[in-house]
Amino acid sequence: MILLPGPLVDADWLEAHLGEDGLVVADVRWVAGEGSEAGRARFAAGHIPGAVYLGIDDDLAAPAFDGPGRHPLPSPWAFASTMERAGIGDGTSVVAYDDAAGSLAARLWWMLDVVGERVALLDGGLTGWGGPLETGSPRSPRSPAPFTVRPWPAGSVADAGDVAHAIASRDAVVLDARASERYRGAIEPLDPVAGHIPGARSAPWTAGLEEASGRFLDPRSLRERFERLGVGDDRSAIAHCGSGVTACHGLFALRLAGLGGRLYEGSWSDWVHDGSRPVATGEDPGGAG
Repeated sequence: MILLPGPLVDADWLEAHLGEDGLVVADVRWVAGEGSEAGRARFAAGHIPGAVYLGIDDDLAAPAFDGPGRHPLPSPWAFASTMERAGIGDGTSVVAYDDAAGSLAARLWWMLDVVGERVALLDGGLTGWGGPLETGSPRSPRSPAPFTVRPWPAGSVADAGDVAHAIASRDAVVLDARASERYRGAIEPLDPVAGHIPGARSAPWTAGLEEASGRFLDPRSLRERFERLGVGDDRSAIAHCGSGVTACHGLFALRLAGLGGRLYEGSWSDWVHDGSRPVATGEDPGGAG
């Protein structure tokens, strides 16, 4: 059994433990609008030795709008089946990475973490790896890995009603992890309506990283950032993005900061799917929040 040092590991730790039994390295690269095939192509061109590939569309989400939003959570049964095929079983330690500073790999981190499995992100992702790379298509795992089917915990997932209630009651801070220009409504490349949920605070996922290295800020700096947004020990967060993927990066940063939060599963793509829901534009949150 390999015990992870925490939710975040560096390249030195991973290189020292690479190939050991009980550790699976998962490559979660993906290109918006191009599906998992683009991610598999990047994987084949060069990946951390021994890594398995898990795509956002095919492996870590149900088909668009089969649940809330463009990337609804897969059923617990489907997720367990995917983990078994990848060689990730109960008690396996997983290190996830991507080439986007963890904004994609955090989705796998969140999914495993909320069902009680051991998982960490590689700080800096593939850019921070610096070690040897392996080429070729994904291989089958060395041995079967039974993974228990567990429901997504109700206390970890929010829906549109929870978001509206949180804003009206101020029970939780709704954080929008999308780029600031999408929050303002200046652009919207993926969904039919531009803007943000009235009352939500702009909290781009990139603001939790060092600009030069793409590594996470230290826990104290992260906590100060979230406290400025209104999150604290007595007020948790609901994180959302466009479709529930990069919001997991914000939830990971909250964990590093010692704070809590829930994932708005459908995120903006779910919110605007119902035309009766209000939309705000501009830099100010608007609404009751």
